[in-house]
Amino acid sequence: MSVPPQAFVNKNKKHFLGIPAPLGYVAGVGRGATGFTTRSDIGPARDANDVSDDRHAPPAAKRKKPEEEDDDEDLNDSNYDEFSGYSGSLFSKDPYDKDDAEADAIYESIDKRMDEKRKEYREKRLKEDLERYRQERPKIQQQFSDLKRELKSVSEDEWSAIPEVGDARNRKQRNPRAEKFTPLPDSVLSRNLGGESSSSIDPGSGLASMMPGVMTPGMLTPSGDLDLRKIGQARNTLMTVKLSQVSDSVTGQTVVDPKGYLTDLQSMIPTYGGDINDIKKARLLLKSVRETNPNHPPAWIASARLEEVTGKVQSARNLIMKGCEVNPSSEELWLEAARLQPRDTARAVIAHAARNLPHSVRIWVKAADLEQETKAKRRVYRKALEHIPNSVRLWKAAVELENPEDARILLSRAVECCPTSVELWLALARLETYENARKVLNKARENIPTDRQIWVTAAKLEEAHGNTHMVEKIIDRAITSLSANGVEINREHWFKEAMEAEKSGAVHTCQAIIRAVIGHGIEPEDQKHTWMEDAEACANEGAYECARAVYGYALSVFPSKKSIWLRAAYLEKQHGTRASLEALLQRAVAHCPKSEVLWLMGAKSKWLAGDVPAARGILSLAFQANPNSEEIWLAAVKLESENKEYDRARRLLSKARASAPTPRVMIKSAKLEWALNNLDVALKLLEEAIKVFGDYAKLHMMKGQIEEQMGKDEEARNTYSQGLKKCATSVPMWILLSRLEEKLKNVTKARSVLEKARLRNPKNPELWLESVRLERRNGSAEIANAVMAKALQECTNAGRLWAEAIFMESRPQRKTKSVDALKKCEHDAHVLLAVSQLFWTERKLNKCREWFNRTVKIDPDLGDAWAYFYKFELLHGNEQQQEDVKTRCKTAEPHHGEAWCQVSKEIANWCFSTEQILLLVAKNLPVPT
Repeated sequence: MSVPPQAFVNKNKKHFLGIPAPLGYVAGVGRGATGFTTRSDIGPARDANDVSDDRHAPPAAKRKKPEEEDDDEDLNDSNYDEFSGYSGSLFSKDPYDKDDAEADAIYESIDKRMDEKRKEYREKRLKEDLERYRQERPKIQQQFSDLKRELKSVSEDEWSAIPEVGDARNRKQRNPRAEKFTPLPDSVLSRNLGGESSSSIDPGSGLASMMPGVMTPGMLTPSGDLDLRKIGQARNTLMTVKLSQVSDSVTGQTVVDPKGYLTDLQSMIPTYGGDINDIKKARLLLKSVRETNPNHPPAWIASARLEEVTGKVQSARNLIMKGCEVNPSSEELWLEAARLQPRDTARAVIAHAARNLPHSVRIWVKAADLEQETKAKRRVYRKALEHIPNSVRLWKAAVELENPEDARILLSRAVECCPTSVELWLALARLETYENARKVLNKARENIPTDRQIWVTAAKLEEAHGNTHMVEKIIDRAITSLSANGVEINREHWFKEAMEAEKSGAVHTCQAIIRAVIGHGIEPEDQKHTWMEDAEACANEGAYECARAVYGYALSVFPSKKSIWLRAAYLEKQHGTRASLEALLQRAVAHCPKSEVLWLMGAKSKWLAGDVPAARGILSLAFQANPNSEEIWLAAVKLESENKEYDRARRLLSKARASAPTPRVMIKSAKLEWALNNLDVALKLLEEAIKVFGDYAKLHMMKGQIEEQMGKDEEARNTYSQGLKKCATSVPMWILLSRLEEKLKNVTKARSVLEKARLRNPKNPELWLESVRLERRNGSAEIANAVMAKALQECTNAGRLWAEAIFMESRPQRKTKSVDALKKCEHDAHVLLAVSQLFWTERKLNKCREWFNRTVKIDPDLGDAWAYFYKFELLHGNEQQQEDVKTRCKTAEPHHGEAWCQVSKEIANWCFSTEQILLLVAKNLPVPT
């Protein structure tokens, strides 16, 4: 940089003054300044919508072609990074093959793994930074929290003394005035009516006609007699004249029908929302069709409906009437014309149609529908029947309007004119007396020998008048006659007729039909299977008499089949009476004396009815037929113990032990003594039984429980240990030993017992559940969660584990856990019960009731579900709902469930009924939280 010569002359003047600044120079950068920008640097201000001023814009870079952009890569050293290389890829031109994808996946998995390693540290550090930041920069809400707390001590007077927030706007902004509009005078309108906005030339002078745009005086010129006030008066006069035309000249009251007026207004509104051009095209096409082929009725109908859709009803009526003139023999045209016309006009149109087409049934039916009085309808139908006497539709419509006596006379004539109509014959038979009805049905069979309904009606008629012996004959003759006339005997159709007969109360007829057709077309080897399916189908349809008839016929063919007797007995138990059940069971044991179940069902029925001697008699007969039968021995013992005949029960058990010493007999013997508090006798019986039946786990468990009750914990432990050596797969015994150790404060020993049990019995959800509960009972929630996670991995479809896992979660997480449980165990009763309890905790009562119903439907043997359901209804239902649950539970007779078995297997409750157990379990259950 050269120094100017003036600097040498004047030493005080700086040498850099007057020369341009170096490139990139920013004043004061040495002391920390960053520069500033003035308006002159960026140019004048412009609105966003102004056209941009590109005079000072940098020259636009020449756009490269796509090929050049792809080829031109920035491989400069300044764009190179030591780790990631160039910003672009050196190999972008090469194809991306399978090896590249595999390499990228490996690198991505490595990055993900490294990120997971640092994740915990990163989240912890982020949390600490966030807490430190919030401590350094608290929110305004937190800064004023102490002042807010002090507001509670402010009195009412102090509140009222606080001044209102004022409005800082000026007076004009606070009180804006409404705009004022001045009406324009008529003189201004009349002055500008000629087309000019203003004129400085007098229109009356002669110069006005010479000036362009200035009109000479005339009708509409400013100098004319136009008066806008008079125009308004004339309009009012015209309206008055129109109103007077529709008013009564005498009374002055209007004669306009308001409903009709509104209807006409509605018809003026176009209802078609499509394109007007489409309407014009359709109208043109239909016009062409009508002109080309005027005798084509659908063209006239389509044209009329097009006009109707577009709101031109009158045009549609005119078109359709023109079509009727051209095609007087078209039934469709006349019916369409009657539909489009008002009722009075339609009656005239349809009368004209009836004259042109006297044999059209539809036109006569339409004519009757247009009549409002019943008398007129009858007249129309009778006139129609003169022209068309063989129309069943007209006869039926005419009969429906008559009283029974006239209907009978009409039907007598109808069956003469229409002898092949089954409906008319049957209708006449229903109106006739018994003797005449038989004659009518006989004539019907002669005229229509191929219809089964006439025969079935005849059978119903005989049954209704007490001639049940004739029913079987009529149905047999029906099958024979129809087969002779070539009619196929369809079992499904005849079964439907039998069901209809049962619904109408003709039980004998339905049974006779079943007996007549049940064996038709069935091979001997398929008979039993097919008949059982038929009986189930009838029972599902509610036709229980038909099902009884099927079972009765099947038993007559297969009298020694125990399965058929059992199905028939279950049907009577569910849908029959006690007398019918007992009668059936008496016949059953006569044919199948070796079937213990049938004997026991008969004895139980007598016992439930309160007839204990009869039950004893049945069991004694069962003993004779089945000596040394364990089931019958135990049933007899139960009968005596339930009726508190303990001595007789002891004697029976001693006989049973002598004649049939089975493990169950030994258990019942010990249980009876245990229930009667004879613990020493019970232990002695169990010790004898263990010597003989050492591998029967229940014997060891009962012995251990009795010893626990007597306080002999060490002996009980030895009993369980000895039992597990012989019965290592008995899960309940492992659990009893674990609970005994826990009761003795040996939690570690209890835990080891359960671990050993899981080794001997892998993938057992009961043992895993007990392990989880052991940890929870001892306050180890984290260990319990870990054990539960392992349990769900090993037993993924265990509903009891999922149900427990749902309520181990915190309240916000339970819903998610329940969804996972339902995915794994959709039809498990324990999971459904847990979901029901979850809805209960959320107070969704209707959903809770719905899920409880679903639970007891899936597994009616789960007593816990019934108990929770009953508890729910006690708290949130009415008496009817509570009784309904109780009745359904008694019918189901549940035996399983953790809470249910704790009560039912308690030795003090050994004689409790299902209802008593339900009430006790529901009372002890906690409300889910």
